[in-house]
Amino acid sequence: MPHSQSSAPRDSLAGVRLARGASPWLLPTVATAAVSLVRARRSGRWAAVAVPATALAAGMLWFFRDPEREITQGRVISPADGVVQSIMPWKDGRTRVAIFMSPLNVHVNRAPLAGTVTSVEHIPGGFVPAFNKESENNERVVWHFDTELGDIEMVQIAGAVARRIVPYVPQGTKVEQGERIGLIRFGSRVDIYLPQGIDVAVEVGQTTTAGVTRLDRH
Repeated sequence: MPHSQSSAPRDSLAGVRLARGASPWLLPTVATAAVSLVRARRSGRWAAVAVPATALAAGMLWFFRDPEREITQGRVISPADGVVQSIMPWKDGRTRVAIFMSPLNVHVNRAPLAGTVTSVEHIPGGFVPAFNKESENNERVVWHFDTELGDIEMVQIAGAVARRIVPYVPQGTKVEQGERIGLIRFGSRVDIYLPQGIDVAVEVGQTTTAGVTRLDRH
């Protein structure tokens, strides 16, 4: 049966469920908005600050939201919210599905399968837009999972805006399918390599939801 996923403790603010790792960005922004709103009652100069500060704080709350999900049953489920950017056959028989995450998407990524994290490797690189072919050389974190389908590779790729990838779990961790495993601040791209013999169920341009959209065909 589908099940909801909880995770290790997350950041929270005013009852809003927020992604772990959001506090360094959120707290100063919300604090600035709160102070400017209070002082705006006495000063028109502060009122001019309060409007953009409050809008920025609201935007940050939206960007770092982390909703609960009913996890779909399937062999491979989407690790990211976004739009399928490309589906490419690989020389070794695997198929790469690239999912573009815009700043408006949920930024938390989830485990595509249940298994053990065998590798979490950070690779330095550039910060070109994720829709650019050169983004494959961007800053990224390469994940490998030991699953019932064998080794599954997933890559979190930073973009022009997203310059920090925050893994939630270390090598050796056993994860459930759909469990939260990391955050890309402000979006970017997630690639997953489906093993040979798995028929892709999504199409280029299709919207995906992490933990919900099934990537393999029934």
